[in-house]
Amino acid sequence: MMEAYGQFATVYDRLMADMPYEEWIAFAEAVWQEHGQPHKVVDLGCGTGSIAIPLASQGYKVVGIDLSSDMLAVAEQKWVQQGATSGNLTLLEQNMCRWQISEQVDSVISFCDCLNYIVDEDDLLATLSATYDQLKPGGSFIFDVHPITRFEQYAADQPFVYDENGITYMWSSEYDEDEHIIEHFLSIFVEEPDGRYSRIDEEHIQRAYSSKWLEGALRSVGFTHIHLYSDFQLKAADDDSTRLFFVAIK
Repeated sequence: MMEAYGQFATVYDRLMADMPYEEWIAFAEAVWQEHGQPHKVVDLGCGTGSIAIPLASQGYKVVGIDLSSDMLAVAEQKWVQQGATSGNLTLLEQNMCRWQISEQVDSVISFCDCLNYIVDEDDLLATLSATYDQLKPGGSFIFDVHPITRFEQYAADQPFVYDENGITYMWSSEYDEDEHIIEHFLSIFVEEPDGRYSRIDEEHIQRAYSSKWLEGALRSVGFTHIHLYSDFQLKAADDDSTRLFFVAIK
């Protein structure tokens, strides 16, 4: 798992501007309509708060947890800049594998393939176990992951190039088909006010897990009601799904 995002945090939101954050929120709210409306929600791997902040603004009590102090600093700045005065958002720097807060919560979410960044099975099991322990009975754990086929597609289609709005990047990938681990290598060039460009080099490592393994892992830590959906909709996943959504109820 990456330890911190460093300089990357300062340009993260610009690079991720087209990400479907509203769809992630809509999916969570659709699940909550079926399995119970939460009062307090934990966002695991909250990053710069692009999901946690809108939820907090809507009145949910949200705890955003991330390993990167740099990402959390950006989230805090965004929360303050929008003029938020409520205590609806708490940001904590913690490792997802060992996360803990003072009370159990109604729901835990983890979107934008955060769990794919946990490449060790034992670490992922620890994350699932910590989440189960922190949920109230009947609480929901909602998360998405990329399937193995998505990483295979990344490997086949790379390299990728982006050049817009003062940011250019080159992104290549190496895929281990035996371990289902993909390494992403990014060289990012950011235009500064004086017209010069600064360079940021990033390496991101992710692992894909089969849906069968994930279901077994969820059951092994105590979850008994597990639903598998596809691509932001409450429809069954299939071989064409590019993003798998799990809903596990305690």
